[in-house]
Amino acid sequence: MYRIAICDDDIKMRRFLLKAVSESGMDCQAEEFAGGADLLRNYREYDVLFLDIDMPGGNGIEVAERIRRTDRKVKIIYVTGYQDYMSRSFAVHPFAFLIKPVKKEEIIRQMKEALLYSGEEVRGIPLRVRTTEGIEEFVISELFYLEYQSRKLRFVLAHREYLVRGKITEYLRRLEPYGFAAPHKSFIVNLYHVKAIQGYDIVMMNGDRIPLSQKRSSEFRAVLGRYQADRLQEGAGGRIV
Repeated sequence: MYRIAICDDDIKMRRFLLKAVSESGMDCQAEEFAGGADLLRNYREYDVLFLDIDMPGGNGIEVAERIRRTDRKVKIIYVTGYQDYMSRSFAVHPFAFLIKPVKKEEIIRQMKEALLYSGEEVRGIPLRVRTTEGIEEFVISELFYLEYQSRKLRFVLAHREYLVRGKITEYLRRLEPYGFAAPHKSFIVNLYHVKAIQGYDIVMMNGDRIPLSQKRSSEFRAVLGRYQADRLQEGAGGRIV
């Protein structure tokens, strides 16, 4: 079961968000809070937090800053009428920033994306590579994508990069069983870290954009759709907490 928190001083908005959560088809338990102070007093680990910004008892940005000191995993979705706060909110790494009024369908879509992304990662599976500086090893789930660049492979992780010797076709063969696919002859992406497809650009969770070739577009979209459907089906079936 997924845990959802809703924090907004407007009771009508809280009811609206609660209704969206209940109609999402996901196995969720939602809790509501009338303000930032109430949320911080009673905070426990959540999968998704819907958060307003202009509230009594704590500005939504300041509340998120305090939450981030102890919880780096919760996916924060701002639902607010104040677009001016968007740039400041980047410091707390929100998953999405929605401007009121917002449609229920958009709430559900963003929540499903957040739950999809925060699902159980492939853990404990190491990948050892020969970089230009020596042998390195990291967990496969940390890899966002790799790019063929100047006769080397650029491995992009959350907080570091490596230049690796090897063939992109060989790494695709090794990584495909763990949810990787090639949207372009020069790229392999971790489907777990794909946020969206916009035209012929793949938007990754770290903000990077990967080209999607027209030739591979249909096949890649189908692979991504199956991958996401499988993960959402796992989530809808319940999760031991």
